[in-house]
Amino acid sequence: MGNSKLSRFGIFCRKLRLENRELLYDMANSMGVSSAFLSKVENGNGKPPAEWREKLISLYNLDAEQIEELDASLYEANNRKSIDISGFSEEDKAYMWSFARKLDTLDREKLKQFLEE
Repeated sequence: MGNSKLSRFGIFCRKLRLENRELLYDMANSMGVSSAFLSKVENGNGKPPAEWREKLISLYNLDAEQIEELDASLYEANNRKSIDISGFSEEDKAYMWSFARKLDTLDREKLKQFLEE
């Protein structure tokens, strides 16, 4: 999904990087993952591994307030709802992706009417 919006976890990581004058590449290197994987997680398209909590706390010497925000962002990232579309036809998958990409631009009243029908 091009132009993905950062997740709460992504916003947290970006802020950490800016405060430490790092690029996504630098943080990914420190975390022992690829830049692509870190970017995917930040954009809400993947779940952060459990060990990232302790790594981020120690690598960036997080204070209590930052740890609280980290925990909230990790909770949100790990409890995001998902739908298994693996059994759908290719055509139906394309419809689902098109709908998902347009969801935030749809007229809410028209959407409610559609869903009620």
